[in-house]
Amino acid sequence: MRHAYLDTVLLIERLHRYYLEVIKIDLDKRNIQDINNVQALILYNIGEDEMTVGELTARGYYLGSNVSYNVKKMTENGYILQEKSPHDKRSIRVKLSEKGLTLHKMMKEQFQKQIGALASGNLSEQELGSMNDQLRKLERFWTNMMKY
Repeated sequence: MRHAYLDTVLLIERLHRYYLEVIKIDLDKRNIQDINNVQALILYNIGEDEMTVGELTARGYYLGSNVSYNVKKMTENGYILQEKSPHDKRSIRVKLSEKGLTLHKMMKEQFQKQIGALASGNLSEQELGSMNDQLRKLERFWTNMMKY
């Protein structure tokens, strides 16, 4: 018999992959082929903010090398603008271009549709809140595990 902890870890990973697939399907439906699902999620997390790649890594819990590569690709495809920080020439600040803001708006609308469809999936806001509380406890547990 496997411990519930192991099931939880595997479920979290599987759910992340499923959600990336949901994003990919939406991009495909819109015939958007110059950005992938991971990049779109990074783009969404940037939103209307301006930040460094390091801040983006910390905020989104992405691996640094992956973020740098994905930011480079999104810049090449016109979704992100980069500029050197006026205070630290080694630091690059990123923000969404008009094209990036347009995709961000589409993703925000898609999130709203998903929220509207939650009832058909038998998921209440209260249940999601409770689940989020439990996941935050697990996050704190893992954060504490990294200290050892």
